[in-house]
Amino acid sequence: MKVAMWSGPRNLSTAMMYSFAQRADFTVLDEPFYGPYLRLTGFDHPMRQAILNDRAKDAFEVEQSLIFPSLDGKTHAYHKHMCQHMIDGIPRGFMADCVNVFLIRHPARVVASFAKGYPDLTADDIGFDAQAELVDYVLGLGQTPVVIDSADIRDDPKGMLRALCETIGLEFDPAMLSWPAGPKPYDGVWAPHWYASLHATTGFAGPEGPLPELKGHLAELVEQTMPAYRALEAQKISQKVKL
Repeated sequence: MKVAMWSGPRNLSTAMMYSFAQRADFTVLDEPFYGPYLRLTGFDHPMRQAILNDRAKDAFEVEQSLIFPSLDGKTHAYHKHMCQHMIDGIPRGFMADCVNVFLIRHPARVVASFAKGYPDLTADDIGFDAQAELVDYVLGLGQTPVVIDSADIRDDPKGMLRALCETIGLEFDPAMLSWPAGPKPYDGVWAPHWYASLHATTGFAGPEGPLPELKGHLAELVEQTMPAYRALEAQKISQKVKL
């Protein structure tokens, strides 16, 4: 099985990658299209040159690595993808051979978190419209997209991870609930900028508090992205498995 997890930034996506990495049957890959995305857009993201040096130059080379993954003796592969990376010039053919899962988070939380490290963000940077468009693409492939909310995972990690595994045809593994602290060998090269707080954790954080109160440009971003979020929220896995 190839699980493609589609997310925007600051959305529990790295924690979910760490979770699947604890399974003995999974290998994981962190944002494989980040290098081609930066080359195609010219965006000046934090650690841009290090990312360009580390990642494959050609997006179709990346796609081949997803279609024919190096499993390192494992049975399955897990791809952590950023929806906003899937611009013109980034191939999508590999998605037909994947179980496509969409990880969502309330836009106010995404914007508040992402703005701390990237203050000049736009709606395109946080990927909600791209995520909704990719859901439509997966529907066009004849697949049923799986949508899961990061807030539900944080409220009940065991129940929601079990529900996710059952939905996509995997046996739940309790090892998914925790990971060792510190950097991981499968982290992207950008980890020192973005993953420092996560490296201090050994499992999913508890429930989040009230939504952050945002003003000005950031509040406008939230309003702009709410329709896409609400459409995805309506499709999410909502029934928690009884333990």
